[in-house]
Amino acid sequence: MKESRVKIHKWAIAILLWGFLFRAVSAIYLNMGFDETYYYLYTQNLNLSYFDHPPLVALTAGIGVWLTGAVTPFTLRIGGVLLYTGTLIFAYLASKKLFGDRTATLTLAILTTIPIFQIAFGILTLPDNALMFFWMACLWVAAEEFFPSDQADQYQPTYRLAIIGLCVGLAFLGKYHGLLLGGGLGLFCLLSRRHRPALFSVWTLAAIALFAIAISPVLIWNAQHEWASFRFQSGRAVPTQGYNLERLLGTILLALVYLFPTFGIPIWWTSFRTVGKLFSNRQAKNDADLHRNKQLLILCVSMPIFFGFTFMGGFMQILPTWHMPGFFGATLLLGERAAQVQLKRPKFIRNWLWGSGVAILPLLLIGLLHVHLGIAQKGGDQAIAGAFWEAKDDPSTQMIDIEQLRQAFIDSPMLKTELQKVDFVFSNNFFVAGQVGMAIEPLGKKVTCFDGDLRGFAYWSKAEDFVGKTSLYITSEQFIKDEKFPKPLDKYKDYFLSLEKIADIPIKRGGQAVQIFPVYRASPMLKPYPRPYG
Repeated sequence: MKESRVKIHKWAIAILLWGFLFRAVSAIYLNMGFDETYYYLYTQNLNLSYFDHPPLVALTAGIGVWLTGAVTPFTLRIGGVLLYTGTLIFAYLASKKLFGDRTATLTLAILTTIPIFQIAFGILTLPDNALMFFWMACLWVAAEEFFPSDQADQYQPTYRLAIIGLCVGLAFLGKYHGLLLGGGLGLFCLLSRRHRPALFSVWTLAAIALFAIAISPVLIWNAQHEWASFRFQSGRAVPTQGYNLERLLGTILLALVYLFPTFGIPIWWTSFRTVGKLFSNRQAKNDADLHRNKQLLILCVSMPIFFGFTFMGGFMQILPTWHMPGFFGATLLLGERAAQVQLKRPKFIRNWLWGSGVAILPLLLIGLLHVHLGIAQKGGDQAIAGAFWEAKDDPSTQMIDIEQLRQAFIDSPMLKTELQKVDFVFSNNFFVAGQVGMAIEPLGKKVTCFDGDLRGFAYWSKAEDFVGKTSLYITSEQFIKDEKFPKPLDKYKDYFLSLEKIADIPIKRGGQAVQIFPVYRASPMLKPYPRPYG
């Protein structure tokens, strides 16, 4: 590949360095989220795949831990921080290939500024880290394949189609959304007459073969476990109630908040504007119009994702990251539009970008400081101007300081002794079990979960493994209640001879206890706790 193809502008390098620095610092100080601590347990139970996700999140979460031997928020997140830098590089290269240097730099600046992309794809450890890395690598290879520099009158499929198939498979290993990426590329080849020969190329057969090889770990694991992961994920997409326009509106507005309105609204507008132009000009312009097909490529791999999942929000609750890969891809169209406007109104684009950045950065910093120190927490030591948010009403307290929970077992001789004596530790919620598992990791005790929703725990051990063994039951006041049991401990009264409370571990922020982790001594287990699957 020619050097000119991978040359990165100095402004792009500056943006990449700034973004990496911000994300790395945030990864150090941001308290741990539920999902992240649960994915840490993936690293302790390596397998071909997992009940609720493909396997790459285990590698993303584990790389920093394995290299350093330390279990901290930073070591758990550094893999994702690095991967997102790679994601941005591939996004820059794809945008540069499709629309030129100016568009690529503007696109990179936008992607580095949008809050949800920074947090969900670039700071937190989530399956989306690997998904987006291979997603954008795939888009770059697709841009090189479908729009080569030595453009001929007719498109000739090349070996890059095989690489595209591999990238789609690797994106799938990050998150099942990768399958939608492959569908979008197929849709593009179907709609673009010029690129339709790709559908019948021998290189496409190679792409399918490499895709199948890439996803084989997931297929093998599912074949060995009654296709549990596929059944679980497909079941989450089944509507459980009628369609509601208010929920749809709420989904749209929430996405605009995550994207930040000065970017979210333009992404929607630019995407639909591009669709309108493509359809209105379908007779006026030849199908071989390269620029039209470049826009079509972005639309095909992006719009079905963000529009489809947004539509689903009308009949079910969708998680914030489900539709964000589509918005991420559509940002390339926004970057192109911004580059066009910049030629005529450079001051407007400068004010728009800098104004958005100046508004977003303080909000992110305030959020980070609040999660870590509680600066908006009423009555807290670090509260600013008395603050306004009662800790009991503050959802950010769900992100806990793992070091405090760990230190409690180190500082308390009683807790340390109790933990050393037992055979295993369990919780009543798989998220809390993740928090506990990460906290007590240096003390080396097996952690499991006894609940109706076991997720991966159902496959990391057998129900009979714990019978006759002693344990500690650690939960949190937030999750200890169970609507099936008026008295929470009744959930386990038939499975242990006795449950005795021995401590409450407070997790403090700003001098106030914002979470309480009750600890119980459990006598030898009498019989296996029932499992709905596994």
